[in-house]
Amino acid sequence: MQAAIYGLSGFVLTPEERTLFAKVQPAGFILFARNCESPQQLRALTDSLRDLTGRDDVPLLIDQEGGRVARMKAPAWPLFPTGEAFARLYRLAPSSAIEAVRANARAIALMLKEAGINVNCLPLLDVRQEGAHDIIGDRALGSEPMQVAALGRATLDGMASAGVVGVIKHIPGHGRAMADSHVELPVVTASADELETDVEPFERLRHAPMGMVAHVVYTAWDAERPSSISPTVIQGIIRERIGFDGWLMSDDVNMEALSGTAGERARAVVLAGCDVALHCSGKIEEMREVAELVPPMSVEGEARLARAMATVVADERGDDFAAAVAKRDTLLALA
Repeated sequence: MQAAIYGLSGFVLTPEERTLFAKVQPAGFILFARNCESPQQLRALTDSLRDLTGRDDVPLLIDQEGGRVARMKAPAWPLFPTGEAFARLYRLAPSSAIEAVRANARAIALMLKEAGINVNCLPLLDVRQEGAHDIIGDRALGSEPMQVAALGRATLDGMASAGVVGVIKHIPGHGRAMADSHVELPVVTASADELETDVEPFERLRHAPMGMVAHVVYTAWDAERPSSISPTVIQGIIRERIGFDGWLMSDDVNMEALSGTAGERARAVVLAGCDVALHCSGKIEEMREVAELVPPMSVEGEARLARAMATVVADERGDDFAAAVAKRDTLLALA
């Protein structure tokens, strides 16, 4: 199994994609709006990925957060609130906010399972900071670490109840970044003591099954390298200081925070200690280069992946999507 997760170019697998994926056996796949046309089409696509790999539990990822980050879009699929909606309610009624975000996460997961998707890149555990770039902004679950952790834990639980694995992101914290890592490399100059605020939600949820590491330089830890290609941050901060031992993926290696070719970036994150490189563009020539340069997943990475995919067993409660949405909306109305 190769230590790479690939995006796809369109609504169906192309012959070139089939040939490449059959050869390299990627760890998993990630879906975007360009892959999501209708419920019937999307289910056929995810079924084809399981058939191609011969793995019923192959990780099929998506970013379905709510608000501006939603790959499955209206009118084919319903809209969901931003993290800020639950943060506002938490300030008035913490227990109601926790129940609301859990119900919302269950509703999202029920929708994803219907489409054959088993991993959602949620929750954000980035602590919102005054004056930072709005790339996080209203996606955040709050500006207080314990609140972010409480709502994040409920999000993981809600998705797990419907059979979907969550991914905590963007470890060790993107909330202070003054730039968008999609377009440039953010450099955070906060002290190690100040960064304790950013780390706290990840430490509290360190037993989460999967995590995604940010493309951010933290000068207090490694002034030369973004965290995603820094063994110092991955081993010293994420694995040891935070204590995260889940399956660790990079953020998208196509983001301009990194330099080099797609294959060089993907290889760098794996060599630095990520279990798997996330390559999202769906461009076949880039994927071929990644396939040439990225090594097989480590024994430890395969074990972490197996543990992660075994963590979620859908419960047998009778409530359905409509009931979960109704519960969420009733609670959010309190704010």
